[in-house]
Amino acid sequence: MEVMPLFMSQAFNGLLRLLLKRTILVLTIMFCVGVGLALSNMSRLSSNLIQSQALQNAVSSAKSINEAFALYSDSVADRVKKVKGITVTHNYLTKEGAIPNPATFEIELAQRIGEKNTEMNARVYSDFPFPWRKVKGGPRDDFERKALLSLRQNPKQPFYRQEMLQGRSSLRYAEAIIMKASCVACHNTHPESPKTDWQVGDVRGALEIDQPLDVFMEQTQKGLGGTFVVLGGISLLGLSGLTLVIGRLQQTAKELEGRVRERTADLALANTDLEKRNILLRQVFGRYLTDEVVVNLLERPEGLRLGGERRKVTILTSDLRGFTSLSERLSPEEVIHILNLYLDYMANVITQYQGTIDEFMGDGILVIFGAPTLREDDAARAVACACAMQLKMGEVNQKMRELEFPQLDMGIGINTGVVVVGNIGSEKRTKYGIVGSQVNLTYRIESYTTGGQVLISEQTLKDAGSIVKVSGHRQVTPKGVKQPVTVYEVSGIAGYYNLFLPVEDEEFFPLVAEIPIHYTILEGKNISNDLFKGRLVALSEKGATIRAENITEGELPSSMANLKLNLITLNTPTQVSEDIYAKVLEKLAPEGNFYIRFTAIPPALQMRLDKIYQSVAARK
Repeated sequence: MEVMPLFMSQAFNGLLRLLLKRTILVLTIMFCVGVGLALSNMSRLSSNLIQSQALQNAVSSAKSINEAFALYSDSVADRVKKVKGITVTHNYLTKEGAIPNPATFEIELAQRIGEKNTEMNARVYSDFPFPWRKVKGGPRDDFERKALLSLRQNPKQPFYRQEMLQGRSSLRYAEAIIMKASCVACHNTHPESPKTDWQVGDVRGALEIDQPLDVFMEQTQKGLGGTFVVLGGISLLGLSGLTLVIGRLQQTAKELEGRVRERTADLALANTDLEKRNILLRQVFGRYLTDEVVVNLLERPEGLRLGGERRKVTILTSDLRGFTSLSERLSPEEVIHILNLYLDYMANVITQYQGTIDEFMGDGILVIFGAPTLREDDAARAVACACAMQLKMGEVNQKMRELEFPQLDMGIGINTGVVVVGNIGSEKRTKYGIVGSQVNLTYRIESYTTGGQVLISEQTLKDAGSIVKVSGHRQVTPKGVKQPVTVYEVSGIAGYYNLFLPVEDEEFFPLVAEIPIHYTILEGKNISNDLFKGRLVALSEKGATIRAENITEGELPSSMANLKLNLITLNTPTQVSEDIYAKVLEKLAPEGNFYIRFTAIPPALQMRLDKIYQSVAARK
């Protein structure tokens, strides 16, 4: 810590001696360097100013065209369609009593603006033009092709760059033209449409504004000319003033050295304050797990106080199927290795979708969307996050295969409701989290899932909107809930996210030799005392068909019930296999039968059942 101040003091003294001996030379060099830096900086600023002004003009022009298009579409075209004798069409010039359709209006409006304004050009184009627009309506150059590609990947982000256009340095700006509901039917049903599978929200083309920069450059250079003169005069005056006062430098040398020592002391004090700040940050990170929470607390120190607030949030919870029984067969080191691998992948996905990880509970994850930062699309992002997590399980299981570990299956439940969110704990140890009945309901919804499923509540579906695609729904009565709850199975989410889960259509193959079993029904974490007999009569890749014995149809396990079952050896009925865990599927089965999905199977039994399944599947 003492070396740096000493070095700074020596360097300053050496510079001061050089300045006293070669005053004119040093001042001249400093003047030239200063002027050069000033000119360079002003040139850079002028370039940025020119591009910024051009970009602002392009955005404003595009906004005007879009507003004119919207006004024409909503207030003119849509209304005159109901008027007898008026036709809305692209070839309105050849038909009496016809007016242009909105797309034609926008194209010709942009063309007219370009013709009437020599300082700006506007153009509308698409990579799916109608036959009568193929010559002029498609992309013409590399910029237009790349603009369409970029806008399709990120419709809300305009695409622009500066390049030479027709011999003039220009800013080319393009933004997406989005397919509206009123246009989809027309484009998808028109006999000459080049694309008939348009959806609302698709990018059907681009609006480009070309803004030459030479006019801006000329205006800016005129303004900077006077600035350069003033800068030169001020520099000369400053150089003269420095020359006059240089004689007093010797007298003030000791004073400057004292100031340097003071500044050194100030730097040492600042380093001490910085160290204290780092200690505070470490303390905060020790109490809070999410960066977003930490930033929120640093900006609002009162957020450290214990307490909370009522807020509507979307809650996501995930759990690995059968991981408890799996962990019993592995060493503690292997269990931790698997968990760290799995949680690392999932945490990256959750962070990508701006979820707040409330806590890791073994193989379970609790995530909040809407706290500490509330966003309008919390429910939609939660569903998209769940789909992305299930899709990411493919990479997780690829890693598991490489490490020769068993495959993992994950279920996810999502619910939206009002909870209490805030700081929970004591002054010594605090946790940012949520409490309330809606949290419990989320766990209940997740308990109904099988591996690979995402189930959501009705409120989540309503808040997320029509972009969420579901493959089915059912009513359940979770423990602690008085009224039945409708849950929906998510198959994907469209729109900006465009994530869809793979469809699994399992085929059950009848067994040549049925396998006797007995099973019990799990009630929460408890195992029922009732023991039922049955037989495995068919197998699929991940499940089986069970025919119950000596019970009526009404005594069959309810759908989504959790079972523990054991295979029985024919020759020695008292000898049973290790425990197998499964969930009853909501799938219509023949009388006296029901379908199950395995959730946890010991490795030896897994190999045995896989061998039987491959044998019966090969016969078909």
